[in-house]
Formats: sequence, C-alpha cells, structure tokens
Amino acid sequence: MGVARSFRDLRVYELARKAVSEIFEVAKGFPREERHELTNQIRRSARATKALIAEGWARRRYRAAFISKIDEALGEATETQSWLDDALDRGYMTSDQFKRMDDDWSEITSMLARMMDRSDDFCKYSSDTDYRGIVKEDSLEADDSFFNALDEKTP
Repeated sequence: MGVARSFRDLRVYELARKAVSEIFEVAKGFPREERHELTNQIRRSARATKALIAEGWARRRYRAAFISKIDEALGEATETQSWLDDALDRGYMTSDQFKRMDDDWSEITSMLARMMDRSDDFCKYSSDTDYRGIVKEDSLEADDSFFNALDEKTP
C-alpha cells in the first residue's frame, strides 16, 4: 500500500470499520433489557474508535492533536474490549465469536499504539511551527492626511 491520501486508506480504519459492523450484528442478539446498557455502550465505543481515527487523520497538522485523537481512539477500542468481556460473561456471545472479535480489537489497539509511537511518520508533512501564537502585522503608519480627514468628520 502506498501513501494514504485519506483516513479510509488506513488499514486501522478499514479493520475498525469491519469490527464495528461485527459489533452491530452481534449486538442484535443481545437481550432487550440490555438495549440501553450493554448494547448502546458497546456500539458507542466501537463507533467512537472509528470516528476518532478519522478525526486524528484530519488533525495531523499538529502532532500533539494527532496523538491526542489517536490516544482517545485507543481508549475507546479498549473500552469496546471490556464490553465484549461483559457480553461473553453473560452468555450473549459464543467463545468463538468473542475470540475472533477480541483478536480484531486487540489488533486495532496495537495499530493505534504504533501510530502514536510513529506519529512523526503520519505528521511529517505538517508544519513544525505552531502558527497560532505568531501574529505578523505590518506597522501602521499614519500621515497627517489621515488625522486631517478625521478632524474634518468630527463636529
């Protein structure tokens, strides 16, 4: 694979997208009483992982912002694994389903950790300068005509 031109070109995003779809399919079989607890939580954390990868990609101009978003994605992915533990412990999924899904989410977390470790590779075309603190203004030079014009307008 060549240079990624979009977040959709990232292998971690592709894997997260697949893993989110699996979460949604498996969660359809969770009991109705889990709808507002486990079902919503696992879907939310899985979706957030994918969305934060995309957002991190968009913010790679500033290395710290990139790392922050990827770190948040890592947290959401790990949270998803915790919800998978709950689903397995309550018998809502088979151990084979759990192993396959947990392996995917483990791979996602590993990829995200490597992205943070190699953030310079992702942010190498970004500026090393934080321009938010730099203000460049031309000096304001006023000649007498400026002040005369003001005096003429003042009653």
